[in-house]
Formats: sequence, structure tokens, C-alpha cells
Amino acid sequence: MTTNLETPTIPTAEQINQTKQAIDGYIGSLFNHPDRRIGAFPYYKFHEPGEAIRGTIMLFHGFSGKPHQLWRLADYLFNNGFNFYQVTLVGHSLIPPDKYWPQIDLKSEYIDPMRKKVRKDQVLQKFISNITSSDTGVTQELKPFQRVALLSRLLIIEPRLLDMKAAIERDDDPDFDRYYISSHLNYLYDARERLNELAAMPGPIYTAGLSVGGAAALALAADRPDRVKKVVAYAPLLRVYDETKRKYVNLAGPLDIKEFSWEQGLSFPVGCFTAVDRFGSVVSSADSIKVLQNIPTFFVLTENEDAADTKFSEQTYKNMGGETKGHCCYIYPESDLVPHPLADPETVSQGMTNQFWQSLYQETFRFLTTGKVEYSNMSNLDQSTDLPTVPQMQ
Repeated sequence: MTTNLETPTIPTAEQINQTKQAIDGYIGSLFNHPDRRIGAFPYYKFHEPGEAIRGTIMLFHGFSGKPHQLWRLADYLFNNGFNFYQVTLVGHSLIPPDKYWPQIDLKSEYIDPMRKKVRKDQVLQKFISNITSSDTGVTQELKPFQRVALLSRLLIIEPRLLDMKAAIERDDDPDFDRYYISSHLNYLYDARERLNELAAMPGPIYTAGLSVGGAAALALAADRPDRVKKVVAYAPLLRVYDETKRKYVNLAGPLDIKEFSWEQGLSFPVGCFTAVDRFGSVVSSADSIKVLQNIPTFFVLTENEDAADTKFSEQTYKNMGGETKGHCCYIYPESDLVPHPLADPETVSQGMTNQFWQSLYQETFRFLTTGKVEYSNMSNLDQSTDLPTVPQMQ
């Protein structure tokens, strides 16, 4: 069984206490915030002073989720020699989302005239009324043909949207700052601050994340290659799945349309998802790829996607150099019925759950400790006997 500590690190009491004080100070600021979101605070678990550890892993949950989303993975890694820090994505400890979560908005000189045109258009107003809940003000999830129809109508009302769309979809477009106000880089800035809280903790730092959290894990590694030694990216949201949906997100996002999140009763502006797509473009940029080529990364993707563009993520893996650079990539086939939130065995999406989650956790452990992945184990319902056993769900 692969359990030996190849290069053990032994933190002292002082190092652990300094790290706890740094994190506790941040958690305290959230706890005392009047807009705190219940159950969305970060948390950590460290081994006792003098105990040998394999390193510390920072875990980032998915968009609109909470740190508890990855608690089984965190506990498994802790029980097998890792410290962990379950980070809350920037803004996600607070509500409402339209006030605290990263998003992209058109500047007032563009959005205000557009809103006037939208309000005057009887056809569009009736459509918006039909798809919006009178109780919550939240828009129902649109079908692909509805998105196409909405975009077509918006372009009739405001032809400049084509230029705005180009500015938001092209990396480093000079017109982006002309049209938009954006906080998409806050995903990186906040992750950087959370990493700084681990400054006193010796040993390697690893990052892992689901969906937008996967993008944050990659971004932090590209930003701090001196500190982050390996990355595990579960279905990283580097580009919104389906080109029609992506166009809808990028065009309708700045228009204050809201959708429901995973959490019951919680809604967010589509502009928050626009920021996610833009952040993914930064993570997959040539500058980031150049750094990430030298940081071993394990991509875990699925063909049953409804959020992240699997082909784009796979291409990012290839752009990083693939196996020749020490990276690994596994794509669950359609027949495995594994959905986008693949790291959480209890989350149901599209009627699917990841029944192979225990093997996934084992291979995550193998990658973090050896840099290797046994692909034949990924779609295996029986756990590998040469790796620490993952407990059954209670």
C-alpha cells in the first residue's frame, strides 16, 4: 500500500499556530460580517505539531457552492498524511451574490441607454415577463432556442452588442476595458491572499478544485509556482459549455438577468457567470500555460458536461504539454454517467452522480504522492488495494 512519507515535513507548534492565527483572523472577519452566508465559511484541519505530513492542500469548491462540498475528499487526504485548507471562493461567504460575487457589468454609459431601449421594446418585455418569476424575480433556465431568440432580439435593439460581444470573448481585447467593469480577477486575488495565510506552514502546497474552483486552483499555481507544487483540476470551468450558452452568458450577462444557483432560494446575476468565463480565459492564456507547463497537473473531465467545455479543458491540458510534461488527464466516458460536479458523490446533476468517487479520491492521492495516475482504476467501482481505502458513505 502506498502510504510511506517519501519526503516528510514536520511542522513545529509555532509554525502551526502562526498559520492558524492568520486563517482565524480571516474567518473572524467573515463571521462578524452582517451579510455572512451561513455554512459558507472556510475551514482547515492540521496535524499535531511534530507529526510528519505530506504537505498542505488547498481545496476550492465549485461556483455558488460551499467548502463543505469537498469534505469527504479533504477528510480522506487528512487521514492519509495531508493538512488541508478548505477555501471559500471569493465573495461566496457573503450574500447577496450581485453585491459580493465577481461579475461583469457594462459601464453606465452603455448599460443605461440599453436598458431604456429594452424597456421600450414591447416584444422583449413580454418575453422577459413570461420567463421571470413574479415572486422571486429570477429567470427560468432558458432552452437553447430561447437563448438564440433572446440574443437575436437584443441585437436588433442594440447592434453595438456585436462589438461588445467580441470585446468580452477575445482575450486581451483593447475594447474590454472600454465597455466593461469587471471583478473576474478577484478569483485569483483572493486565492493569493488565502495562500499567504499559509506562509508559515512548511512543506509543499498543493491546490485542487471543482469547476470554478478548478480554475482558481490552476490560476494560483500559475501565479505562485514557487509555492504550489501540483494541481488537481476537477472539471475546471475554463470556458462555458456550449457556444450558444456562452454567447448568451456574454451578451445577456451584463443586463441584470438572474438565475438560480445550486442552493435553494439563492439567485445570482448571469453577469457572475460571465465573470467565470472571462476568468477561465485568463487561466488558459499563453502566459499562464507557459508557467503551468512545469507544474504537474491532473485534469479530471467528463463527457456529460452541462457547465464546462470539456474539449477546451482537454486542449488546455495538451497546450500545457500533456504527458510529456508530467501532466495527467482522464475523461469519464458518457457511459459512466458522471456529471459535472464529479468530485462530490452526493450531488445529483442531470440525474447523474459519480459512482466512481472512491477510485477518484484514490487516484488523487496517488497523483499527489507520486505524480502518476492509474487510469484503469478511474472507472472502477472496486477500490485499488495498493492505495489507502476510501471510507463508504455513512
